[in-house]
This record gives sequence, C-alpha cells and structure tokens, in this order.
Amino acid sequence: MKRRHTNKTLLLAYLAFPMTKKLHCAVFIDNRSDKGHLLEMLLNGHPPNGFHALKGSKGALFSKLALEAFMEEEERHGTKILTDNKAQSLKTYSSGEQKKALLRYILRSEPDFIVLDNPFDNLDIESQTALKKQLAKIGENTTLIQIISRSSDLLPFINRFARLEERELVYFGHNKPLEKKEPKTFEGKIPLALNAPEFLGEVLIELKNVNVAYMGKPILKQINWLIKRADFWELRGKNGSGKTTLLSMITGENPKGYGQDLFIFGKRKGSGESVWDIKKNIGYFTPSMTDTFTGYHSVENMVISGLTDSIGLYVQPTEAQLRLAKEWLQLINMWHLRTALYHDLSMGQKRLLMCIRAMIKHPVLLILDEPTAGLDDDSASLFVALVNKFSRESDSAIIFVSHRKEPGLQPQLVYELEMSHEGSLGKRI
Repeated sequence: MKRRHTNKTLLLAYLAFPMTKKLHCAVFIDNRSDKGHLLEMLLNGHPPNGFHALKGSKGALFSKLALEAFMEEEERHGTKILTDNKAQSLKTYSSGEQKKALLRYILRSEPDFIVLDNPFDNLDIESQTALKKQLAKIGENTTLIQIISRSSDLLPFINRFARLEERELVYFGHNKPLEKKEPKTFEGKIPLALNAPEFLGEVLIELKNVNVAYMGKPILKQINWLIKRADFWELRGKNGSGKTTLLSMITGENPKGYGQDLFIFGKRKGSGESVWDIKKNIGYFTPSMTDTFTGYHSVENMVISGLTDSIGLYVQPTEAQLRLAKEWLQLINMWHLRTALYHDLSMGQKRLLMCIRAMIKHPVLLILDEPTAGLDDDSASLFVALVNKFSRESDSAIIFVSHRKEPGLQPQLVYELEMSHEGSLGKRI
C-alpha cells in the first residue's frame, strides 16, 4: 500500500497537466466511489491533486444530474433554458435529444474544461457513435475529463488515466488501469415463491396490429408481439423509438390500449380488468425506483416489502416471510447486511436488492427497464448473471430493456423497434 502512494506522488507533477496542451483524463469509478465529492472539487474551484492546472478555470458538467436540475427548474418555474420549444417539456424529449440540448448549452458558455459523467448512459449505439465524434472535435480545443463506469465507453483519445477509490484518486499515467477480475456467480437455486401465481395461462401478453399516436404524431405502428410464459426477451430500440410507450401498453397503464387488440394476462384491455389484476402478475424494476425509496428501511425489510407491495415494511413479518428473505439475501451474498440501511448501500447492492425484491413473488412477468444503467463493469456483470439465473430456474417471463448490449446476457428472444415516419415498427430478430 505504501509503495502505491509513493508511485502516486511521483506522478502528480507529471499529471498536473498544463492548459497549453489538450490532455484528457479518464477517471474510472465503481459503485463505491464518492463521485459527488470529486465533482464538487472539480467544479467549485478546488481541484484535487493531479488537476492543479484547472484551478481558476471555468468548468461545465455534462451529466444526468445536470439534466435533472434543468428539468426541475423547468417544472417548478416554467423556465426553459436548454430548449426553445414552448409546447414540449424537456422531460418528454428522448435521452439523446436531452443530451444534445445540454451539450449545445455548455458549448455556448465556452468552458475551459468539461466533466463528462458517464456520457453514454441511456444512449443507443447510433447516438453513442455520433456523440463520440462530436466529443473528439470538442477535445481539440477543450480539456475533457471523462468519469467512467464501463470500460467499453472509454473515449479513444483519452491520454491520462486514474481510478477513484472511495475519495482517493490513484493515477496510472498513460497506462489504462488493469481490468478487474470477473465477479463470482451465484451459488444455489433461487428460492421458491410462498404462493403460486394466480394466472396459469401460457400466453401472457398479445398485441395485434397495435398503433399509438400522440397529438397526431405516430409513435408505434402495427405492433405484433406475443409473450409466453418463461420467455426471456430483450427489448431493443433507438432513443425515442417508443420502448417506454410499449412497456406502458404491456403494464396496462396506457389508455391508448383501449379499443385495440391488446390482451393482458388473458383479458382484452378494457374488458373490466382492474389495475391490480394486472399489477399482481408483474414484477417491475427501473433504476429511478432506487430514488423513490428514500426512507431508512433495513435491507431485510426492503426484501420483504416486495411481498406486500409497499415502500418499506410497516407490518410485522411472518416467520415464512423472514425465512424467504433470508434465502434471497443469502443467494446474493448480502445476508450479513440484513440489518444495514438500504440508504447506505452502494448502487450495485441497491440494484441487486431491488431485483430480488421484484422477483420474490415469482411474478408471471418480470420487467427490467435499463437496470444496468450507471453500474460499473463488475456490478453490471453480477446483475446480468442474476437475471440469467432467473430465466434458467423459474417460469417467469422476462423483458430486459437496455440501450447497450450487455456482455453475458442470454436472452432467448429479441424484439426490436425500428423507427419510421409513420411510427416505430416492431420485429422479432
């Protein structure tokens, strides 16, 4: 350990790059890194060791956090900063359009350096390629600091490398940090459900020539999709192709399903089914849910709350529920954290916990919407291994939505949305 710090000290002067040369740095992070602290130091005039040349320079942040701040300002005060479209809110734009608007705004301010916080999260492959080309051009005149969770996202022109270990920056000079070893897989079988699912049909979801449009703008065109019990689907599509709209049809939340040939768990949409009739058959997880659970609930109680469909646990759990929670936590190697607060877990741990919470009842259909967005390589690999295990060892059908092709993911089937002027068309590939 002492030797590593000595090497780091020797590199500080070498890496405190002068602003006369456009050198660019990648800071690799994992889900234990204190990214917020690093961003605060970089952008508030107190750059950490190795970034002394940025002191007194004007910086800008390109990140999901920055976008969320602009969206909140727009919703609270009606102030449009990133766009001029009075009829459309920033929140309704696709991820790609939001990031384009933010980058245009940043460039108008002519910063000396830009901090790129996982810039390719939630972008489709085409948008990622376009953004990489644009950043390469920007990098000719502006210093770029890429904060990166996934090694495959590394910009090709980056020429300095560091890793953020909690709050400490460890530098690697011109050499990329060594790749971490693959995380261990999960041992043992997934626990059984306490109760068998009520819906026993073979066909779960069926869409026949379903069309969706908003204010005359076509979103989906003649969608045909059949989802059967135990299917493992990956849902693909570019930003703005209608994936979220399609999911809302499947969960029954979209009123556009009325009057169409949309069958959800054996019933045609609008035939008298309640929202609960649909929800009780579905397990759902998207990363934004981790922000919803802001209370100080224990890890054990968070798992059990998946059985009660509540945010946290407010009733005394039964012995059977406690045993089941123990089995699930042992499966993901988190039993020793049972009394820890959910609030204090790393992002990767929260995602695993929310995944088993969604699966604890063995729902007829499990929907995972961009579940690996923002995770580091090891955490994403572990999450993918867990989802593959669900598919192998349960009868739950799975829909996995992702903009990136996750290494190791083993879907049996792929449904892809292709955009057209008449709305996105769906095809099985």
